[in-house]
Amino acid sequence: MLTTLGPRLEALLGADRVITDPVRLRTYECDGLTNHRSTPGVVVLPDTAEQIAAIVRECAAAGIPYVARGSGTGLSGGALPRADGVLIVTSRMNRILEIDIPGQRAVVEPGVINLDVTRAVRRHGYYFAPDPSSQQICSVGGNVAENSGGAHCLKYGFTAHHVLACEVVTPDGELVELTADGPGYDLLGVFVGAEGTLGITTKITVRLTRVPETVQTLLAAFGSIEAGGAAVSAIIGAGVVPAAIEMMDALAIEAAEAAVRCEYPPGAGAVLIVELDGPEAEVAAQFAEVERMCRDAGAFEIRIAADDAQRALIWKGRKSAFAAVGRISPAYLVQDGVIPRTVLPDVLARIDALSAESGVRVANVFHAGDGNLHPLVLFDDAEPGAEERAEEVSGAILDLCIEHGGSITGEHGVGVDKARYMPRMFTDADLDTMQMVRCGFDPAGLCNPGKVFPTPRLCGEVPGKRKGPHPYEGKADIF
Repeated sequence: MLTTLGPRLEALLGADRVITDPVRLRTYECDGLTNHRSTPGVVVLPDTAEQIAAIVRECAAAGIPYVARGSGTGLSGGALPRADGVLIVTSRMNRILEIDIPGQRAVVEPGVINLDVTRAVRRHGYYFAPDPSSQQICSVGGNVAENSGGAHCLKYGFTAHHVLACEVVTPDGELVELTADGPGYDLLGVFVGAEGTLGITTKITVRLTRVPETVQTLLAAFGSIEAGGAAVSAIIGAGVVPAAIEMMDALAIEAAEAAVRCEYPPGAGAVLIVELDGPEAEVAAQFAEVERMCRDAGAFEIRIAADDAQRALIWKGRKSAFAAVGRISPAYLVQDGVIPRTVLPDVLARIDALSAESGVRVANVFHAGDGNLHPLVLFDDAEPGAEERAEEVSGAILDLCIEHGGSITGEHGVGVDKARYMPRMFTDADLDTMQMVRCGFDPAGLCNPGKVFPTPRLCGEVPGKRKGPHPYEGKADIF
């Protein structure tokens, strides 16, 4: 079917916007999680919402699955393409269409880079609050699909809290507007974070946040990660809500030093980055309290940023942590589990034990304030069996999160990487309900199939545990 669809796509977009060359297709075979790969059948590079709608209509008419992709920075295989399908890349749709400062909003295309929104409005005293570590390269459309968070989500929330409307191409190729304040069901709330399974966003209205009056940032070094965890518990327990509170362990610090020379205190078993923002008097009072609690928890060195340059240096190591582990390991898996803050010391100790028992190194980087862990499981992909052992440790960490009342994902999404863990969190009835919602949007099951659910159902099936393979299963080596 793809051989007949190719000429139709070229007629819609032009031959230079349709990629079929096998070598060029390999560029798009994975997202930021490289252990899941599938070469797409066709890649298309549309410029407009109308072109995306036309592409989707062609796919729907031919019964061909399709997947939307932004910058390719996802970490769950959420934009993994189909070997028998079309990959719709939105990176050329990168215009900021409108900036409305009195209304505190901006309208952007899905390919706009996250940080570019802030750059465009900073001179007006505003910024775009969601700040994933990849914000210099990730797209707003991808943020919407995954409901991305970032270091400052503790105080400011996730992408869902900053999206006011989305123009969406539905799975039947219709352009519709979903708004936060419209009558009826909260369809926008369902769409944001659905990992591209309900349609493709083509225009996004985002909320702009006023730049705070003052910002104060400190870095506290501890002898152990347990001591750092005690400081986090003390800060949150005191009722202080920092804009961000991040932690890195010794192995993550080692990687960051090798990659970007962030010059964190030598000998630290863990570093804690705490940032407060808001009215000057309030920040000053809370900052003194935070500094005291860090010292009481055993911090042997505290650095306070005197200006923006020093603040950027403190954040440099944390923002580069994922990529930095490439300096100390040939390959790695990153996880995204969430736990209650109160069990942070116990879970971190269990992760250390898992690492010691298995001989698989784990570097811990996490949003300590809301219990969102990002353990980096390190391995050598040239060593036979190493990836399998890393995956076992990675899965055991997710089991720990569930066991302690947490979740398998906080902001990276489920995608293909964590789909098999969904039954450990949800009952069959829960999964049936979620999938029937998906069927309401996409009855044919063509929009980003094979993601989120371990056994996707087709619309019209009787709810219940699947007893046979999904009709699309086996058409691409991605399950």
